[in-house]
Amino acid sequence: MLDALKTRFGERCSTAMAVREQHGRDESPIDAPPPEVVVFCESTEDVGDVVKLADRYAVPVIPFGVGSSLEGHLLAVQGGVSIDLSRMNKIVSLHPEDLTVTVQAGVTRHQLNNEIRHTGLFFPIDPGADASLGGMSATRASGPNAVRYGTMRENVPGLTVVTAKGDVIHTGTRSRKSSAGYDLTRLMVGS
Repeated sequence: MLDALKTRFGERCSTAMAVREQHGRDESPIDAPPPEVVVFCESTEDVGDVVKLADRYAVPVIPFGVGSSLEGHLLAVQGGVSIDLSRMNKIVSLHPEDLTVTVQAGVTRHQLNNEIRHTGLFFPIDPGADASLGGMSATRASGPNAVRYGTMRENVPGLTVVTAKGDVIHTGTRSRKSSAGYDLTRLMVGS
């Protein structure tokens, strides 16, 4: 798998100990070994390719945003590959009239608020760190504003998700109204 990752990602695939150690810890007190490899993804396709390889070789996958979590979920307790999403940090579209914005997983909450402040809007979820929106979705982040504005669950109308097999699915839409059926967005937020 490592050879396939290096062929596909070149310099964006790192086995350097310093890089692995950086991706092998968070703000929790838990001590764990670092991942075996770190891949810096720049697109959903990149993430899908890593996950497909990991599925083929039965290797654990650990998504990594900024490492600010307290839960210990990004620790490589069974080894594996860390997928760094920090380069997926683009604001894709902004629709202030709908109160929606589409972002990539590596966008941080400070970055988002800086980008939308000229519209008079703000992103209310504040977990106490400059976390990535992907990580905040994965943990269903909240914070002191949750009483008034809700948690990530109420603030994420749709997602682009890479499944455990490497398939890409899209859940929800920008619309607050939804049709009947499985609410996959709420299933994934906090997963």
